[in-house]
Amino acid sequence: MLSYSIYPNENTTKWVTFVHGAGGSSSIWFRQIRAFKNEFNVLLIDLRGHGESQVPVKQISNEKYTFQFISNDILEVLDHLKIQKSHFIGISLGTILIRDLAERNPERVESMVMGGAILKLNVRSKFLIGFGNVFKSVVPYIFLYKLFAFVIMPRKNHKESRSLFVKEAKKLYQKEFKRWYKLTAELTPLLRLFRMKDINIPTLYIMGEQDHLFLPSIKEVISKHMSAQLHVIENCGHVVNVDQPIEFNDTVISFLKLQK
Repeated sequence: MLSYSIYPNENTTKWVTFVHGAGGSSSIWFRQIRAFKNEFNVLLIDLRGHGESQVPVKQISNEKYTFQFISNDILEVLDHLKIQKSHFIGISLGTILIRDLAERNPERVESMVMGGAILKLNVRSKFLIGFGNVFKSVVPYIFLYKLFAFVIMPRKNHKESRSLFVKEAKKLYQKEFKRWYKLTAELTPLLRLFRMKDINIPTLYIMGEQDHLFLPSIKEVISKHMSAQLHVIENCGHVVNVDQPIEFNDTVISFLKLQK
């Protein structure tokens, strides 16, 4: 089972589950814990191969990862803790996992908060994925990760986010990175489904105004999904919870408190 941390709050029965992105770990939520544990029961999860959920390199199998496979890992933790329903907060690829989980198990999802959400790949992001596919077996994965981090988070005020994610990504193994990278083959049809279908679960997209790869598609989709709303944070890049944690926390907590 995945490694996890909980921060119980005896004054409420509501749970909030945090899901990080590829290459990160639950440590990226360090600026959220204090604010959220005062209002909710908090669950932090390290995805398979990340953080404290790492598998020794000799034990890494050749089993193929799928989004369903990874989202089932998350459900296993909820089942273990007897959490029937939770709010979910994700960042970057974590938002795809949350949406996939909600698609298959909507009764477990009270609401979704999608930070730095990915709903469509533009020309630049498709080029990056293609470049990575060509070179992932011949260059160290950390080189590719640093390149991706710089392209996604290029500005000076994104430096902390870049550094944090590269630091966490260094804990991965090359073989584990390649297993996760193969998930990109599923992205285009999966994201098309997400754009077309309004899942009717209250959803907050919280995006940085400088998230040049992914914000335009969110703005396009938001007008078609009646259950969703968008909040854009100024002077902020892709990793909104790190770049602007105070506005992120205040906005998300206000949204969650409105949900019945």
